[in-house]
Amino acid sequence: MVAHNFLLDPEAIERDALGNAPGEPALHEATPHGMGIENTAMPTATSLREEVSHDDITMTGIEHSNQAYNVPEGKRLLLLDGYNLTVEDLVDCSKDLCVIQLSENSKQHVREARKFLEKIAREHRIVYGITTGFGTFANVEIKPEQIRQLQLNLIRSHSTGYGEALEPSKARMLLALRINVLAKGHSGISLENVEKLVAAFNAFCVSYVPEQGTVGCSGDLCPLAHLALGLLGEGRMWSPLTGWADAAHVLEVNGLQKMELGPKEGLALINGTQMVSAIGSMALARAENIARQADVIAALSLDVLKGTSRAYDANVHRVRPHKGQNIVAGRLRALLHSDLNRSEIAESHRNCGKVQDAYTLRCVPQVHGVVHDTIEFVKGIMSTEINSATDNPLVFAEIEEIISGGNFHGEYPAKALDYLAIAVHELAQISERRLERLVNHELSGLPTFLTKNGGLNSGFMTIQLCAASLVSENKVLCHPSSADSIPTSCNQEDHVSMGGFSARKALKVVEHTEAVLAMELLAACQGMEFLKPLKSTDTLQKVYDLVRTASAPLEEDRYMQPEIQSVIELVRQNKVWEVVEPHLSRMSHLESHIPELLRQEADSPTAKALNQLDFSRMLQ
Repeated sequence: MVAHNFLLDPEAIERDALGNAPGEPALHEATPHGMGIENTAMPTATSLREEVSHDDITMTGIEHSNQAYNVPEGKRLLLLDGYNLTVEDLVDCSKDLCVIQLSENSKQHVREARKFLEKIAREHRIVYGITTGFGTFANVEIKPEQIRQLQLNLIRSHSTGYGEALEPSKARMLLALRINVLAKGHSGISLENVEKLVAAFNAFCVSYVPEQGTVGCSGDLCPLAHLALGLLGEGRMWSPLTGWADAAHVLEVNGLQKMELGPKEGLALINGTQMVSAIGSMALARAENIARQADVIAALSLDVLKGTSRAYDANVHRVRPHKGQNIVAGRLRALLHSDLNRSEIAESHRNCGKVQDAYTLRCVPQVHGVVHDTIEFVKGIMSTEINSATDNPLVFAEIEEIISGGNFHGEYPAKALDYLAIAVHELAQISERRLERLVNHELSGLPTFLTKNGGLNSGFMTIQLCAASLVSENKVLCHPSSADSIPTSCNQEDHVSMGGFSARKALKVVEHTEAVLAMELLAACQGMEFLKPLKSTDTLQKVYDLVRTASAPLEEDRYMQPEIQSVIELVRQNKVWEVVEPHLSRMSHLESHIPELLRQEADSPTAKALNQLDFSRMLQ
């Protein structure tokens, strides 16, 4: 039986297609939620756990919750409590897939914090940002009759950002993050004003927020001030009903009330790392998608370049048991497996005289693997950050304390996102080198620049040139923004993270990498034209078919830029992964039935950790 041959294959013994240890029960089945962020409109743990009371009816579960909160069809309810928001939730917010509400517990926490803060204000205790000025003006006492004006002045004076406005989808992520932080109940804002933020989110009304102007410390003051300004009825806002227009008009058209600020409420709206976290979460989510797809594209390039999958043998990776490396090696084995997923191209050179492949083919698990591990690390940092109280001062109503601290400092997300940029860039760098091999006759055996009648036609000549330029730009963008610090506010804020640029450039590196990988994919498919009638594996042929829905084979030179952009969109929308995911799921099911006696014993702490690891993210 074919399955029997596969199960006895020594390459299959160490890890299955999804990363499960042989002999272990299959922990994962293919689900739409596991196929990438494009299909993650699913209940969160919070929304499933939360009991929702409405009109004297207690309901549990996302469908009943949707009914209770009158959630429009095609959207899901996202209950925010400051503790359980995920990066995937944020991406869904950007796509208008969520209606948000505060959990009942968070409402109570917000009320309690506000009650205590108002007591402080009535007693006119000297507390930063309530009865004092800000920054270097912290020693200036504010009179009771000036407290409300102080908060309004703060928003107006700090709305000094520069650059293009955030796209409404990104500004919506920013708004959702700020609501989530306020829901923790440590900022002292009134529940009435938080509910106004929620109403603006659900109406898709967002403020004009310039991309630049934050140093990522004392929070993202400029962008968050702009976010608040529109909700005060000043500046500009965007909504589906109005487009960009005067904020007061946008609020009126959408039936929304502007906020009125009491003690500390201006500060509560602008002190935090939400700009860094919003843009960074977008970069992270897209990085997860392209890292998976990079493995698939590399497998196709290897087959077209007539390389060998021998370097992906489980025994090689068992003795260097990094998590990401073993995930990638297992994925490549599944995509290129000769028994269950036969490639005619591979069979055509099985007995060739080549000894080993170049590093760009042979070392894919080692290079791609550390990117997967980096993404996992960054996701841990960002998941904590988006559920953290990053205001200052923080209100602790339960112990009747208001404490000035430094949770607004953006060093954590800044460093993590600088690291993400460096890691993702490596996917582009090695991809461009595989692209060079594909277009170079001396390295591929294929026609130069993958074109017939070279000379008259230039083929893929400048596609490789374009990829090289993007990789070069990435190298500059990989310089860590967080390595710099410029003191601000008369040296009161004398060390800052510069995390805003960390996030923006991480997203730019991801965008460039999406493009480079798409160009490699397009070139690999063009290379297949010269290997016909030979075919790749059934799974990789489906990837080829996907590309051909966006770009036909290049018979002679033609205007290609729109087609290249279409293939980039396939990568950006996670379509390459969606094509191969069912195959990886089937391979996982087969390999999970390997007898217990065939399991390799772990011989190091790292290997033992691998044996216990949930590799479900191979389908995420």
